[in-house]
Amino acid sequence: MVAELSQHTLLQRKGSPVMETTYKALKVNRGSDLIPASGQTKKALRYSGVSVDNSEVDGLWFGRVVTGVGEVSDPHHHGEAETGGYVFSGRGFIRFGERYETVVYLEAGDFVYVPPFLPHIEGNASATEELVWLTTRTPDNIVVNLTDQDVADIDLDIM
Repeated sequence: MVAELSQHTLLQRKGSPVMETTYKALKVNRGSDLIPASGQTKKALRYSGVSVDNSEVDGLWFGRVVTGVGEVSDPHHHGEAETGGYVFSGRGFIRFGERYETVVYLEAGDFVYVPPFLPHIEGNASATEELVWLTTRTPDNIVVNLTDQDVADIDLDIM
């Protein structure tokens, strides 16, 4: 079920004359009703919570990304998008840099910033729990999947 308040006009009195302010529609997109986002990478399933596909938003994407136990995404980047992430549950990692040899680990409660155009791989660092991220991007959910990448074979700290 989608809850939505229609676009409306609010009249405010601050002295004279009457000021008129028009707002976009306030919209609630229920987690159980979310559909997969248009930009996808294998083994990092993105669901749009707030996007141009389901809200009157300009220049923002906010969604949930789910990675199953033992899953690792393909190499990708997010074009000019600024990306902020929050690990809602589970334990994850991001690989980047030359041959994707640099690894950072994140746990529930951690935030991460991924700069525009940074090639990276994200994965689940838990042997028992699904990884769930809350992710926001501006201006949109841009996903550029990369092929023919030289990815180093490194040991990961999977717990």
